[in-house]
Amino acid sequence: MQAGNPFVIITGLSGSGKDTVLKAFEDMGYFCVDNLPLELIPKFAELCNQARAQIKRAAIVIDVREGDELARFPELFETLKKTPLAITLVYLEATSGSLIRRYSETRRPHPLKGDEPIASALAEERRRLAPLRKLADQVIDTSPFNVHELRRFIVDKFQERDSTALLISLVSFGFKHGLPAEADLVFDVRFLPNPNFVPHLKPKNGNDPAVASYVQSFDQTRQFLQRLEDLFLFLIPNYAIEGKSYLTIAFGCTGGRHRSVAIANQIGGMLNLKGYTAKVLHRDLALS
Repeated sequence: MQAGNPFVIITGLSGSGKDTVLKAFEDMGYFCVDNLPLELIPKFAELCNQARAQIKRAAIVIDVREGDELARFPELFETLKKTPLAITLVYLEATSGSLIRRYSETRRPHPLKGDEPIASALAEERRRLAPLRKLADQVIDTSPFNVHELRRFIVDKFQERDSTALLISLVSFGFKHGLPAEADLVFDVRFLPNPNFVPHLKPKNGNDPAVASYVQSFDQTRQFLQRLEDLFLFLIPNYAIEGKSYLTIAFGCTGGRHRSVAIANQIGGMLNLKGYTAKVLHRDLALS
C-alpha cells in the first residue's frame, strides 16, 4: 500500500454487505460515495489528493450496477495505483446459500435478476466481477457475519489505532443536584473521606491543593485512582476502535465541591500525561 491518504474501493456481490461496510468506513471518518460512476473515479481521486487536509480518507463502492463500464475497471485500477493515494480494493463475497437467504429476508431485487432465478443472477454476477476479485487486496467472505459482526470486523481491520483522537470529558458533580445526562460512565466517590467535615477545608473546594492532598492522602483513594487508571487505559482504546468520538466520565460526591472535583482533576491530569485529550468540567462547583 502507498503512503498517501487512504482511498478504499469496495466492491463485491450484491447482498454481501457493501452498504454495511461503507457505513462502517463512514463512521471511521471516511468521506464515502456509493455507486460512483466509473468515469468519475479518477476525478474524485484527484480531488481527494488535492484536498488532503479536508478529505483525509475516502471510500467508494462500485459494483455490477456499472453495467458494461465495469469491464474498464482493471485498467482504471492500475492507473489509480500510480497516484499518491493509498489505494486499497476490498472485495466482499458470500456463499450462494447465504446470499439467497438474505435476498429472501429483505425481498430486495437483485440488479441482474430480471425474470431469471436469483441463483442464475448471482452466478452471472460472480462471472462479471471475477476480474475485480483477482485484483483485490482484501477478499472478505461475509457469510458468517450478521450486520453488527461485519461492522465490527471492518472496524477492527481498518480503524487507525489512534485512541488519542477520542475527546474525553471529565465531569464532577453533586448527587444532590442530579446526574449529568450526558455521562457515559458514572463513578460514585462518596465512599472517600469527606473534607467537608474538616473545619479548615470546608470553605475550600477540590481545586485547592490542601483539599486535593487531603483526599489523596488515604489508602482507599490511592487504590481507587490506580484501579481507575487501569480501567480507563483498557477502556479508552477499545472505545476508539469501536468508533466512539466522545467519552464523558462523571465523578459524583454529595455536593460536587470537594471529592468529585479532586478526583476529576487527578484523572484528567493522568489521562493527559498518557497522551489523551481530556478536559475537566466542574458542573456544580458554584452551586454547593
